Amino acid sequence: MAGPQTATERKPIPDHVPPELVYDAQVTDGAEFLLAPHKYMAELHDKAPPIYYDPGSEHRPGAWQLLKYEDAYFALRRPEYFTTFGTGPFPRDPNDYWRILPLEVDPPDHRKYRALVDPLVTPKAIMAMEGRIRVLANDLLDNIVDKGECEFAKDFGRQLPVGVFLDLMGLPRNMMDEFVRWAMGLLHAQDKQIAIQVMGEVTVYLNKVIAEKRANPDEFLVSAIVNGKPGGEPMSDRETFGFVFFVFIAGLDTVFATLNNMWVWLAENPDRRQEIIDNPDNINNVVEELLRVFTVTFSGRTLTQDCEIRGVQMKKGDKVTSVLPACNYDEEIFPNAREVNFNRPRKPILAFAGGVHSCMGAHLARLEIKICLQEWLKRIPDFTLTPGTKIEYYPGGVVGPKSVPLSW
Repeated sequence: MAGPQTATERKPIPDHVPPELVYDAQVTDGAEFLLAPHKYMAELHDKAPPIYYDPGSEHRPGAWQLLKYEDAYFALRRPEYFTTFGTGPFPRDPNDYWRILPLEVDPPDHRKYRALVDPLVTPKAIMAMEGRIRVLANDLLDNIVDKGECEFAKDFGRQLPVGVFLDLMGLPRNMMDEFVRWAMGLLHAQDKQIAIQVMGEVTVYLNKVIAEKRANPDEFLVSAIVNGKPGGEPMSDRETFGFVFFVFIAGLDTVFATLNNMWVWLAENPDRRQEIIDNPDNINNVVEELLRVFTVTFSGRTLTQDCEIRGVQMKKGDKVTSVLPACNYDEEIFPNAREVNFNRPRKPILAFAGGVHSCMGAHLARLEIKICLQEWLKRIPDFTLTPGTKIEYYPGGVVGPKSVPLSW
């Protein structure tokens, strides 16, 4: 079985992979994928084996792809089989290698790193931010509501979550555009040289920030990492950089992309938008359902030993990707999964991965989305995509549209 292929980009397929399980889905960068990514990933359940081998391209390694919720759930929670070590996609000098912490550390060591930041992202700590987030949402709306139009991605979808995140990190909001440029270069450029150049710029900046936070500690997230002692021991310079880099890059694109996806859908579905307005007490279910439908990330692992799932033999050293957006369209878990149902019985979704490596920012993301929906729909209840708009999507490991022009 095979999807569209580009022969010059195909990597050698391991001998143990049966030909019938090879499917070149081109998730993250294929032309068909980029036309409508979430529709494409939902339809993979109709086209591809539940576990298939994607031969990869110059932008992504060959890897097993898991489409079923149950299989991803297993992989995310079995670090004795599926390690995160070396799975980060960012360019690093092999002669001066640093791990992306705590992402690329398995239990039991993972816990001691995560404990440094968990107190700042507990539900209680995040709820204490609600008032400030609502003020920011309305400040942004003040700037656009009377104009009758905006570029949502630039004027609201980026400003709110990235602004909140930079405040949490203790980093300057006035550098937001530069930070986002770096995130685009590392996550979406699809050009190795651009990624290397951007990584150099990020490295210089973050090393400066680390030195400043070491000299002048504060109550924010970067300082908690820089001055933290996981397991009672200070971190090495490489560990500190790898940890600060991870939280920095992780906070710049995911909620931004999620909001952009959601607002395209809201603009195209006025009846469902009105349903949200008419049922304000159901807002938490609305947030969860939209997160299920518009999951934006994937979760990569490497097998530490041979493993069999659904009769598929995978070998030690194989790369494995849980296609989380597709997993959240699994009909066995979410009946009528391609329907947006705000009254769907609550089941755990995989929008934030799972297991020990579940997203540290999940509570904050949910609160931000909730506030954005409430405050936007209160002040701009009726809006559409600007006539003539064609939504285009970034390639890469975070799925979201490039631009969302709106009119009202």
